[in-house]
Amino acid sequence: MPPIHIDPLIAAAVIVATALTDAIYVMFTNAVVRRKRLPAASWSSLWYLLSSFAVISYTNHWIYVVFAAAGSFVGSYATMTFLHPGGRYPPPPVGAAPGPQNQD
Repeated sequence: MPPIHIDPLIAAAVIVATALTDAIYVMFTNAVVRRKRLPAASWSSLWYLLSSFAVISYTNHWIYVVFAAAGSFVGSYATMTFLHPGGRYPPPPVGAAPGPQNQD
């Protein structure tokens, strides 16, 4: 098995790119739910631009997938924390069955 060489700069860039990609994906989803066409389209464009960097970077070596996954987690978690700081949930849809209120 060949030795694994990790370029710290590429690894950091992959983490940042995937964190931003997931943050933008959450913003895109939020815009779609609110039915805001222009913001949804704008977020979608940025989402694809950033995800292409991560894909191109980590396809040269599989180990970068780990960094992409870490960035993905950080981006989604941080963005959802910003959008939904906790304790406040939207009302359930009309006719929905009652369910647990505190899901994280």
